[in-house]
Amino acid sequence: MIQPFPNNSNNTLPDLGGDLAWAAARYRRDIADWLDLSTGINPTPYALPLIPQQAWNSLPSRDREQEVLTAARAYYRVPSEVSILALPGTQSAIQLLPRILPTSNVDILTPTYSEHAICWSRAGHRVREIERLHEIDLSTRIVVLVHPNNPDGRTYPLPELIALAATLHQRGGWLIVDEAFADTDPDISLAPVMDEAGPIVLKSFGKFFGLAGLRLGFLAGPDRITQIISAELGPWAVSGIALEVGAVALGDAFWIAATRARLRQSARRLTVLLTENDLPVIGGTDLFCLVETRNAPTVFHRLCEAGILCRIFSGRDTVLRFGLPGTETDWSRLAAALAEWRK
Repeated sequence: MIQPFPNNSNNTLPDLGGDLAWAAARYRRDIADWLDLSTGINPTPYALPLIPQQAWNSLPSRDREQEVLTAARAYYRVPSEVSILALPGTQSAIQLLPRILPTSNVDILTPTYSEHAICWSRAGHRVREIERLHEIDLSTRIVVLVHPNNPDGRTYPLPELIALAATLHQRGGWLIVDEAFADTDPDISLAPVMDEAGPIVLKSFGKFFGLAGLRLGFLAGPDRITQIISAELGPWAVSGIALEVGAVALGDAFWIAATRARLRQSARRLTVLLTENDLPVIGGTDLFCLVETRNAPTVFHRLCEAGILCRIFSGRDTVLRFGLPGTETDWSRLAAALAEWRK
């Protein structure tokens, strides 16, 4: 655990990012006064459509769920022969996949979202955390990777991943790809090239559309996998509200194209701002930037004093992750705090 405040053990940093309540309590600042840059969520969310009263009063309809799946298949370009399942957030699949697949050797490309290793280990699998594809063991049957990776934005050539999926399938296993941050660059997605050999692909709705609280995600993969997960989730797993919003947003081609362009521009702007303030960017996506500095705990602390929360990582005290500011006021506030730190 990183401890930038060694004089008081109660002030150690939380192990997970995005803990605004911890920061508010630690720095005695009301939550409403914070600029939260600790997540990789689009700061300008999709405008909620008019939601019919029936969506609140009735159980989710199968027809509306099918409309969402049709829209998601088109948006993510999932082949017609591959099944797609709506989820109450991709975290549900991250937790269920280790429980429904046979116990085996699992390699996870790290550093990455910690819940993957936690869930596979908890389910009794033999987990190895590796840093490169060539480190995958011959006995490995399941490989998990985030693409692009969180927090460094790392990607891999699609031919290599397609070949890996085929190899694992021959061993009776699977390549599982978490594409939570792939919406900003759909050309890196494996969804369009999937077949019965895999991979199994997870898609997060909330990050790109800026509606993480809606709890909507998707899993694309073979029928036998989606059917088991669907049975485990049970009926009406996705709320009627999520279905209503998802059906509209996934088909809004104009908003999607404009948002990709805006996020790309914002990521470049953030890269320049951080670099000018002696925080060199070493990775990221169009939704966040990762910087490396030996002063990471100090920078984190000074920004928190200014009411700005970025992401610091347990066990990695030289890196920080910054999400995108949303408004010009937010940009100015971050710029001022960074300038003050440089003094």
